[in-house]
Amino acid sequence: MMYKQLLLEMLAQNQMTCSFTFDNITHENSRHRLTKEAASVGFIYRHMGETMNLFGTFFGIPTHVQNTTMRQQDVGQHYDLDSSHRMVTEGYKILEDYVVGASDASWLEVIETPFFGTVSRIRLFSHILFHNSHHAGQISLTLARSDVQA
Repeated sequence: MMYKQLLLEMLAQNQMTCSFTFDNITHENSRHRLTKEAASVGFIYRHMGETMNLFGTFFGIPTHVQNTTMRQQDVGQHYDLDSSHRMVTEGYKILEDYVVGASDASWLEVIETPFFGTVSRIRLFSHILFHNSHHAGQISLTLARSDVQA
């Protein structure tokens, strides 16, 4: 029971903290980049939604989400902001449902990933939260400092 409470609190905090950035993303600024070479706000936001959903497959959670951003370059493609928002929202819900349904013992079970090799479920979960925070920071900085458009 303790893992559930802690992980749900961590997830809620990540969602709340990242929402301060997400709430500032608009259709107008979604093409902004920190530099001409950097990924756009819209690309990074889409990447976050895709990643949460696709990393869920390592927990055995099926998804309809297709990878269009992981290990890809932002070459100016435009992403629908509403669908990206739905993916992010769905990603948080998938993680919440997984935490609620997982047993405490399962968090220490190991799973294979192509990115990190063999890791425990708790390490992959914590990576997802770190990944969200990292990219939310990138978006926040871009929104604060740039008007470079894709």
